[in-house]
Amino acid sequence: MAHEHTHSHHHHHHHGAEDVASLKNVYIVSVALNLAFVLIEAGVGLWGNSLGLLSDAGHNLSDVFSIVLALIALRLASTKSTKTLTYGYRKGSVLISLLNAIILLVAVGAILVESVHKFREPAAVNGGAVAWTAGAGILVNGLTAFLLMKHRKNDLNARGAFLHMAADTLVSVGVLISGIVISFTGWNFIDPVIGIVVAIIILVGTWDLLSESLRLSIDAVPAGIDPEEITEHVREIPGVQDIHHVHIWPISTTETALTAHAVVAEGAEAEDVVAAIKEELREHGIAHATIETERTGHACADHDCCC
Repeated sequence: MAHEHTHSHHHHHHHGAEDVASLKNVYIVSVALNLAFVLIEAGVGLWGNSLGLLSDAGHNLSDVFSIVLALIALRLASTKSTKTLTYGYRKGSVLISLLNAIILLVAVGAILVESVHKFREPAAVNGGAVAWTAGAGILVNGLTAFLLMKHRKNDLNARGAFLHMAADTLVSVGVLISGIVISFTGWNFIDPVIGIVVAIIILVGTWDLLSESLRLSIDAVPAGIDPEEITEHVREIPGVQDIHHVHIWPISTTETALTAHAVVAEGAEAEDVVAAIKEELREHGIAHATIETERTGHACADHDCCC
């Protein structure tokens, strides 16, 4: 059944096959790039007996872990249903996004603790090691963040991986700036000051990821979907008298489901009305919908309907 009305949509993105393949390739390249950097950095650290480089290599290894988690989440989001797991392991992608947000918070805490320690016990900065680490970090982390940038709006896990790499790029820029300032002025306190500033910036950037991951983990309506707007547009469909008992929840970080009761007007074909409703819902990024129909004057009483 066709219906005409003008409105704007706020899409909750759903990955197509090409998007999934593209994002998978980005993750694989990112893992290979960052793992190579970790191995080289650790090797130079061992060769030069630099605890700083070894420590940074360990930190960068955690970034590799976060990207691997995002890759696993991408795989989970496409799993098929089973007898006992009717949505497969797709909800696992939400839990992984929450884990990645927590890892970012732990990284912020580590930066703050290290900064406070440096305030109490200022240490001379090895200019050569700092410059090498910071320069290489900006290059590798910046390139990885750039690769992930276009995918970050479509998937929480891609956003989490992007934030990890953008945060590390920011840290490397901060380290480079502090190294330059200290080498010219001898102001060692600049190092922890920049560390604290960077930690605050990362915390602000992580907050949305954390809050949305928590929301999705308790089946809240995903960001970008307005239930009131959806019900308003559905009521405009010819043959729809009303829609109620609307429930919207995430199946994964990229898929959304909806159940609702639709009151079908007399003379309208229920099958056509349901098809039109599902077409409208797809425009809003909801690909999985279950619509129960009722006839005007025979709508179920509240005590007979699931809330």
